[in-house]
Amino acid sequence: MNSNVTSIKLVLLGEAAVGKSSIVLRFVSNDFAENKEPTIGAAFLTQRVNMADHTIKFEIWDTAGQERFASLAPMYYRNAQAALVVYDVTKPQSFIKARHWVKELHEQASKGIVIALVGNKMDLLESEEDRKVAKEEAEKLSQEENLLFFETSAKTGDNVNEVFLAIGEKIPLKKSDGSNTDGLRGTEDGRIDLNKPDDTSNPNSCGC
Repeated sequence: MNSNVTSIKLVLLGEAAVGKSSIVLRFVSNDFAENKEPTIGAAFLTQRVNMADHTIKFEIWDTAGQERFASLAPMYYRNAQAALVVYDVTKPQSFIKARHWVKELHEQASKGIVIALVGNKMDLLESEEDRKVAKEEAEKLSQEENLLFFETSAKTGDNVNEVFLAIGEKIPLKKSDGSNTDGLRGTEDGRIDLNKPDDTSNPNSCGC
């Protein structure tokens, strides 16, 4: 059991149906659901990752992408240390929305928040003609706005864990006292320990 534990509040933002919930499900449970119901409001899940001699506990808020829930987003990214801004590599409109979220986070979220721009659904690209958001365009945005950048497939799992590991490496680690390590289970070789998500009684949470 690692005695050094850091909790990271992380929020996912992006247009509806870009795969935010699928990314979280892949990360937390190493699973994928083909026909996932849209998130209503937000869902809350946790996952722990061992990095060297330190455990990071991700406290993940997966927000709904529908426009009617957009006004609720500040409730979830307030005081967040990290954010995933997700778009669909086959839908240009979702990248436009991603730009909006990046701008909003820079203007309204905590100073120093670590933002990862994530182009999801790489599994849909049978050829480069299927791609509608150029990788170079996303890389340019990431460089201009100081973002981490990944292209992922929640369906196959490609690059999903790498996103969260990269965020963990960017967040300053804090030494916790023993009271914060209760229930933490980990491995000693630095691999991700895919435990079931914690139950939460938070009234704002719902099933993913």
